Amino acid sequence: MLHHLSIAVTDLDRAATFYDAVLAPLGYARVFTGDESVGYGYAGQGDLLLLNLEDSVNVPGEGFHLAFAATEPEHVARFHAAALQHGGRCNGPPGPRPDYGDHYYAAFVIDPEGYRIEAVINQPHSSEPPEEIGHPEQQG
Repeated sequence: MLHHLSIAVTDLDRAATFYDAVLAPLGYARVFTGDESVGYGYAGQGDLLLLNLEDSVNVPGEGFHLAFAATEPEHVARFHAAALQHGGRCNGPPGPRPDYGDHYYAAFVIDPEGYRIEAVINQPHSSEPPEEIGHPEQQG
């Protein structure tokens, strides 16, 4: 349904460093770099997520978040760890979310700009979930 999504950021270098790190474990790459924009998608293809430099940003409230598809629980865990290492805040550690579905496995973070993002598997997956990373923060 969606062709791509654009979000505004006030620090393009910080945002690009963060998204380079968190999207790589999920199989996404930076596919476009400009003076005022950076795009992410699958290597060799167009951008699906575009970060645009703006002077100010009004981050949407709790009702809005971006969910990135993952294929293995380990990828979700690596997404979460990379986010925390690059200025993100935990909003729910990697783990099953049975309230969201039988196969829903996700991690939730808030990026340095304040956007709520998630890595999620919502289908049967082949590997065992990694050991959960203990974080006392609230689940997303």
